[in-house]
Amino acid sequence: MASLARDLLAEHTLDDTLKQITSSAVDLVDGCDAAGILVLQGRRVMSLAPTDEMVAESDRLQERLQEGPCFDVARPESGEQVFRIVDFTAGDDRWPVYVPRAARLGVGSMMGLLLYTREEELGALNMYSRKPGVFTEDSETAGWLLASHAAVAFATARSGAQLQEAIATRHLIGEAMGILMGRHHISEDQAFEILRVHSQRTNTKLREVARQICETGAAPG
Repeated sequence: MASLARDLLAEHTLDDTLKQITSSAVDLVDGCDAAGILVLQGRRVMSLAPTDEMVAESDRLQERLQEGPCFDVARPESGEQVFRIVDFTAGDDRWPVYVPRAARLGVGSMMGLLLYTREEELGALNMYSRKPGVFTEDSETAGWLLASHAAVAFATARSGAQLQEAIATRHLIGEAMGILMGRHHISEDQAFEILRVHSQRTNTKLREVARQICETGAAPG
């Protein structure tokens, strides 16, 4: 786990960090055949860094049904932090539609843990086995240790990605303003006003308006 913590913080991109988290779940948690991270955006499910297609299929199934353990644990208001489904062939009253359909995907048992820091809840780290009765209390303990390190690395990587995106956006807008100022002999404030007004009128993000200007070299129509 100490080695994992160092490896996670050494990753340079959000995508690499997420892949390291899910592959580590398969390597470190007994019985884990596949893993993924599920993040909710409203009622939509984002399936991040799945190690197997079975994980992505399970996430899509939960989104279609609006039902499932990963779906619940990733929802902040649920209050859930961990769940285990011991045997998918036995059914489960909590998720009566999802469980039998997931069993047909090849899921035998499953465990999910909330990824969170003191500041925010990030989603759920979900681990799958093709066999029933695999995940134990020891598996849960190992999963919690992994999830604790993973949540910090996830939050750090996401903050870094957001910072890089903000810097790139600022540079793109500055470049577009420079094009407008040079072409139309206007001030910096006037150039930004053109961007802002077009963004509002067309319901387009400011960054995309700036990108169009940089690509075409012309003011928006």
